Amino acid sequence: MTIAPGLPRPVPARSPVHNLSSLLAELVNGTSGPTVDVREMLNAIGRRSYGPILLLLGFLSLSPLTIIPGATWLVALITLMMAAQIVIGRRKPWLPSSVLKVEFPREALVKGVDLAQPFVSGIDGIVKPRLAFLTESPFVQLVALVCIAAALITFPLGLVPLGPLLPGLTIFLFGLALTARDGVVLLISGVMLVAGFWLLIRLGDKVTAGLAHVFEAATRMFGG
Repeated sequence: MTIAPGLPRPVPARSPVHNLSSLLAELVNGTSGPTVDVREMLNAIGRRSYGPILLLLGFLSLSPLTIIPGATWLVALITLMMAAQIVIGRRKPWLPSSVLKVEFPREALVKGVDLAQPFVSGIDGIVKPRLAFLTESPFVQLVALVCIAAALITFPLGLVPLGPLLPGLTIFLFGLALTARDGVVLLISGVMLVAGFWLLIRLGDKVTAGLAHVFEAATRMFGG
């Protein structure tokens, strides 16, 4: 089927993503131009399954895109919304149009894909369907709470260099586990979250100082 220039790429009936390599391939092949928005990325990987979307969000949180100011918190916010929908049992993911229109430089996305390539085959070689019942209801709702916790601690850790790495890895593993139906990876993501909380506690003073600095700057900006 030929798609006329300027028309949006059709949304696949089911996600073409089943592992990390397919996610990266769809991101590169399904996007174009100097910038890429959230809608285009979701259309590329398939917008009807939570696993690939969370895998995408986890990948973005570990990619060069997080260098862009506010990108880390935006990814955490989208993750929070996605995981919350899993908890309440919503069958199809939903995001507000204002979030879908947010754009990123496509160059940073492609760079992240290139940096990940040396690790892709190793990751895909390890992941396989195991303890698949953990990726289904009601267990998946419980694990989604883990993802919510990871997204929440990303906000304060975002004030610390490399702070969001552990919660981002948790989200990445959660998405990978749902996509590949690998319950063992789900358990590993829980360990990553515990490590993230430990990091938050260890860096408590720095995080508090960072929050105070942000509050002070906002007060000066809006207080005249």
